[in-house]
Amino acid sequence: MMVMVIKLGLATTMRLQDRRTRWSFVNALIPYKGQLSGGHPAKALCWADTDTERRKLGERMGLDTPLVLALRTLVQSHKAFNAELESINNVFPPVAITDAAPSKLIHKNERACREDTSKRRSFGSRAFKDGEKPSLSFNQDRNASCKFSTLKLVLIIIILGACFTLLHSPAVYNTERPSQSGSRASLVERWINENSPTNDEGYVSHLKVNWNHVSGIIQNLPDTNEYRGIGLLNFDATEIDQWKEILPDAEHISLHLDPVTKTITWEDLYPEWIDEEEDFDVPLCPKLPDIEAPKTPRIDLVAVKLPCLKARDWSRDVARLHLQLAVARLAAKSKGHRLVRVLLVTDCLPIPNLFTCKDLVVHKGNVWLYELDLNKLREKVQLPVGSCELSVPLNAKDYRYSGNPKREAYATILHSAHIYVCGAIAAAQSIRMSGSTRDLVILVDNTISDYHREGLEAAGWKVHTIERIRNPKAEKDAYNEFNYSKFRLWQLTDYDKIIFIDADLLILRNIDFLFEMPEITATGNNATLFNSGVMVVEPSNCTFKLLMDHINIIESYNGGDQGYLNEIFTWWHRIPKHMNFLKHFWEGDEEEKKEMKTRLFGSDPPVLYVLHYLGLKPWLCFRDYDCNWNVAKIQEFASDVAHARWWKVHDAMPENLHKYCLLRSKQKAALEWDRREAEKANYSDGHWRIKINDTRLKTCFEEFCFWESMLWHWGETNWTDNGTANAQPPPVTVALPAL
Repeated sequence: MMVMVIKLGLATTMRLQDRRTRWSFVNALIPYKGQLSGGHPAKALCWADTDTERRKLGERMGLDTPLVLALRTLVQSHKAFNAELESINNVFPPVAITDAAPSKLIHKNERACREDTSKRRSFGSRAFKDGEKPSLSFNQDRNASCKFSTLKLVLIIIILGACFTLLHSPAVYNTERPSQSGSRASLVERWINENSPTNDEGYVSHLKVNWNHVSGIIQNLPDTNEYRGIGLLNFDATEIDQWKEILPDAEHISLHLDPVTKTITWEDLYPEWIDEEEDFDVPLCPKLPDIEAPKTPRIDLVAVKLPCLKARDWSRDVARLHLQLAVARLAAKSKGHRLVRVLLVTDCLPIPNLFTCKDLVVHKGNVWLYELDLNKLREKVQLPVGSCELSVPLNAKDYRYSGNPKREAYATILHSAHIYVCGAIAAAQSIRMSGSTRDLVILVDNTISDYHREGLEAAGWKVHTIERIRNPKAEKDAYNEFNYSKFRLWQLTDYDKIIFIDADLLILRNIDFLFEMPEITATGNNATLFNSGVMVVEPSNCTFKLLMDHINIIESYNGGDQGYLNEIFTWWHRIPKHMNFLKHFWEGDEEEKKEMKTRLFGSDPPVLYVLHYLGLKPWLCFRDYDCNWNVAKIQEFASDVAHARWWKVHDAMPENLHKYCLLRSKQKAALEWDRREAEKANYSDGHWRIKINDTRLKTCFEEFCFWESMLWHWGETNWTDNGTANAQPPPVTVALPAL
């Protein structure tokens, strides 16, 4: 046993061929010096009187009994050990170094041992003077043992050298065939298990595996008799033995995954801002280590046990994400189209857009079995690990994505908001102007009149009537009461991919290439979150069910659908903000920044892909200027250049669609009220001075057209405009005096 250990140590340690590497190895052992020469149990191995004592000490150190007894044998044999030491000295020539040399380390250890023995002798003498009977043979045995302190340290260096080399080799794994002998694991195997990510606090899963569920699921698979290899990650030795009982004919590979450094947080993977333009730096994501698996045997099933700390934000846990990505990457390496199954053991929901419900074979208790679409999986795992890098380059050349046009569509939704009909018509016009021929699908509820539906259909939208979904945490009649209706997008299963767009934006450049991207692809919002105004989704009835199952549980940070979706889809892919550029100026923006945004709003040919109109919408303002200027709280959304751009698209629409963008009488009154308030405040921008030439001011399509009279009672709480609630065709033109 001992000869084998020494040979192993020599063979592996000699692999550290250059001086720097060898000295790094020695430095790695320096922290153990105090343990070996101080009060650590390792020193007592050569002092113990009986084999029983040695075995107990060895167990505390994690050493096999045969190795402990071999240490005893070697200590008792001076000649054999001195001969081995001499051969070792011949192998390691002196190395010139600036720090403390290994020989000094050994000499210091010897001095510490002598000083320790001297102290013990002094203590023994005092005890004898107090009348206690000294044990001379015990002290003599210790003295003899300390003479070999140097030899013990060298031996431990050799053993640790072997383990050091194994742990830092490119792949650390343990391949075992099922064994009926029940023999104890080797030292190297135990070392690997002790250094697996399960010993990293963030990776530890204390979940109790229901082996009946696992066994039942595995036994129902049709081809387990053909399994060659089972990859196991984050399971302990006892659990691996359970796997061997379930699948006794396959090889069981105990996979090793180096944990991510604890300094990496979720905010590092999903930062609020990255330098997309690369003005100062190139954004790079932290590297998450991969599993290094053997080339043989072929792995047919990968299983992993995931942590789930429900006391904190478990869905934004770096270790949990790392384990799932590592398993997905390993499965994606499978050659060809051979089926690879992934089994997750977790009490918490797996990443729903990595391990999709469409790929879920069975879910029982805390066991989830997936048969993955390897082509889609390979595309996903090649993307950045988080939003710390762009998944689509900012300056990529325009190209026409072919894909599968019949299975891809743009979609938006209107619920309880007929005032957005004009915006949706303009959005459809912009998509066609960008060159896209994909289907346009719009979801509407029964509050959208037949008149407005006709306009949407004329613009190219395929109208789908839906039942609204109420947000159970919203107040009655609040703006967000029915915004969970957006979940209906996942019921559009006639399509494989949907690019959702809000109805208040324009597509300035073709974005069909986003159909290549997986769910969820979007621009960043605040903190670690994405903006749901433009996003790629993959319709699925089971994902819709997932969203519905948690509406009474999950809290939305903003009370709306965006906050809710961010709690479900915490793994998302960042696209440049030019693909959902907000019409907005921050209060602290320098003039140079404001000028840059203004140039982007008006550039021709366009630089931006998508322009998203925040604040009061262009079709709800006079076309002469952006009416956001007249309200102090929303001046940050004001841009005459962006405003004019929207009207340019409006004017390109067929004439018969213009009537859906007319102003209602109440809206005219509201605009005039805001203008008068801006005049009273004497706003410095001066927009309130501009004479209104918008012909819509003189056009009325409602029964009540004398909108100026509304200003007499404007602001009174008991005033209503029920007479103007519904628009009816055809429009009637009435001449009114100009303001």
